Amino acid sequence: MTKKANCECCGNYVYDEEYGYYVCEMDLDEDEMLRFLKGTFGNCPYFQYQDEYRIVRRQM
Repeated sequence: MTKKANCECCGNYVYDEEYGYYVCEMDLDEDEMLRFLKGTFGNCPYFQYQDEYRIVRRQM
């Protein structure tokens, strides 16, 4: 089963203050980068749901 990705919900999609826009922190190959830039990167193998409360739940 492949994961569906929405970059806006991904933990690897972060704002880069130096460039002034959001970037993917993963090392994408040429084909993956092209799909990412076109906005057609639907089945991302690096997708991680951004859950800022995950650590808190582990501490409980």
